[in-house]
Amino acid sequence: MVQSIKDASRRIVGLKQTLRVMQQDLIKEVYIACDTEEHILRKISEICREKTVPLIQLQLTKKELGRFCQIEVGAAIVAIMKD
Repeated sequence: MVQSIKDASRRIVGLKQTLRVMQQDLIKEVYIACDTEEHILRKISEICREKTVPLIQLQLTKKELGRFCQIEVGAAIVAIMKD
């Protein structure tokens, strides 16, 4: 699953950016770090259900996911955009 994130040509990192792009129906799937706060998990889960977008829980922490996405800070959410 982590390979899907790495291979994606267009990805969005972070909750706010993901929510913005989800409103435009441009997201194919959403990945969430294992240590994401409950209120964030509820918010993104609800929207993913509404938009029928798969939500995949990773075994990576926010810090590890951020590092994997080559950013300096942790990342709770990474979304893959539709082609």
